[in-house]
Amino acid sequence: MGPVVSPLVRAGTTGKSLAIILLLAPADTFSAKQGAKRVLATTHWTLEDIDWSAFDPGAVDEELLAVVKTAALVEANSEDYVTYLHNVFPDDEAFKRAADYWGEEEAQHGLALGRWAELADKQFSFDASLKYFRSVYSLPLEVAQSVRGSRGGELLARCVVESGTCSFYSAIRDFTDEPVLRQICHRIAQDESKHYRLFFEHGRNYPQPAMWERLRIALGRVLETEDDEFGYAYYSANHLAESDLKPYDRAECAGTYQRMATSMYRAEHVRTVVHMIALALGVRPQHPLVRAIGRVGWWSLRRRNRSYKSRVASAGAA
Repeated sequence: MGPVVSPLVRAGTTGKSLAIILLLAPADTFSAKQGAKRVLATTHWTLEDIDWSAFDPGAVDEELLAVVKTAALVEANSEDYVTYLHNVFPDDEAFKRAADYWGEEEAQHGLALGRWAELADKQFSFDASLKYFRSVYSLPLEVAQSVRGSRGGELLARCVVESGTCSFYSAIRDFTDEPVLRQICHRIAQDESKHYRLFFEHGRNYPQPAMWERLRIALGRVLETEDDEFGYAYYSANHLAESDLKPYDRAECAGTYQRMATSMYRAEHVRTVVHMIALALGVRPQHPLVRAIGRVGWWSLRRRNRSYKSRVASAGAA
């Protein structure tokens, strides 16, 4: 079956940006019109589709292992996000159904990553770490309105998240030599691209904020990657056994996780996330300013990682 051109195709959305979306997303994607349940039931992969026997312990990178453990907990905590989205969209039955299936796929991502982490580290317990994570971190579930200020803003923020996760799992896939993790991350990256299209399409049903407000929402959601969710997830996944001796430090945990995660990125991964966010904002990804932001983002990422490695080397020499 050939690629299906989704409603992402609109005036000004052609060329390289469209190629990125169609390349990353499977042909039979979620759609508000198609019915998410039918698509999920007929196309989605399961843990049995992974060739676990191909696992190569010699190809496990320790920092990557810490990142995967963290990501497993965040993905597995999707139930809270589904509850939150139901509260924000109580009268949109089509979107609530789509959110339910989105949540199921996200939870499966967590199970797959958690199982891989347990193969790589026999001391790691996915269930125990997830239980602790949920005990120390939760979303504000008793809400009736989006924390983004509007439903359109909420779905824009979700597009930003899926842009980031799509590029993130693509980066892991391209970075690691471990065969099983490559399989898992390839499948997850495809799912995240499909989820991006899901939120984009449903977002077309709601008024969009003014451009300056869209920029504020997008930037704010990007910066939230250094908040307590990732900090606590990193701590729960990697320091649970020493929690009595090593208190949680948000800046250290969130910062360490972000540094490890972004060290795997290549220039093309940064360009992809910038292009996808631009599409969600309603800006042509081919615009010179978008291209410049992609170059600056890649330069900034490399500079920050070099600075961190330099500080670590200096501390070790001392």
